Amino acid sequence: MTAVDIKLIRNGATTILNGGLVAVPTETVYGLAADATNDQAVARIFEAKSRPQFNPLIIHVTGAEMARRYVAMTPLSKKLAAKFWPGPLTLVLPRRQGSAVSLLVSAGLDTIAVRAPNHEAAQALIKTVDRALAAPSANQSGTISPTSADHVRQSLGDRIDLIVDGGPCPVGIESTIVKVAGDKVTMLRPGGIARETIEEFLARPVSNALQAKNPEAPGMLASHYAPRAMLRLNANAPQPGEAFLGFGEIAAKGADALNLSKSGNMLEATANLFAHLHALDRNAAAHGLKTIAVAPIPMEGLGEAINDRLNRAAAPRGGTL
Repeated sequence: MTAVDIKLIRNGATTILNGGLVAVPTETVYGLAADATNDQAVARIFEAKSRPQFNPLIIHVTGAEMARRYVAMTPLSKKLAAKFWPGPLTLVLPRRQGSAVSLLVSAGLDTIAVRAPNHEAAQALIKTVDRALAAPSANQSGTISPTSADHVRQSLGDRIDLIVDGGPCPVGIESTIVKVAGDKVTMLRPGGIARETIEEFLARPVSNALQAKNPEAPGMLASHYAPRAMLRLNANAPQPGEAFLGFGEIAAKGADALNLSKSGNMLEATANLFAHLHALDRNAAAHGLKTIAVAPIPMEGLGEAINDRLNRAAAPRGGTL
């Protein structure tokens, strides 16, 4: 849909208020939305995705004013929200005393991950429900994230109640997640806003998270975003029997080859990453190919987030932190 379908949004809101699950587009990926204050609804998310309950969820709000219902907005987090919301930045903040968000959302932690999506349909759904939505990616846990309604249908089928089709997601990769504690900002997951952009705004470095037994935020498991085919990274060309995901001048021809960005544009590459992995994975299965070779991606800017997803997708399946 090119514009918000008001009737569909109202149906989605009614479904969510009745404890149902609704796939909704955001600027990053499609989210599997449920009422974040309803324990049973949140439990359905974990069940539908086959997601381990120690892996916390992100809640989605309209903006900082709604966020303050659920988390303690520190001066630094207010500054970051004013700059980057709505948009692909998630802030991990202390749970506000008396917060109505289900404890299942935060997986027993005393913090909650929160963001304001920059998408008309997502914003309309949150406003209509008038409460935070828990909304991890709308796919089976550990598999390639969905950037279209068709990806959601293929992954979750009849496990959910409704899909709001908003077309392809423009950013195409999940949000950047940072934990804000006092004056310290720690990167938990690279994503749709480059580390350098945040550091330039803050005029200081952003630290990296130390490895922990359980994840503090989504996307921190070692094995994640995985296609059915295996990935071979930093490949300059495909070997016989491989599909190929190119970048810039490192490319291949044929039905089993795609290029993230022929011009080497990181924004274009980010937007294409999951869609191209979905397409190549389907082709690989159809043509009996077991591996997708992937060209090297520079680590600069959004390349950090792309490499993060590729490394986790290539990791041994079923890994933990």
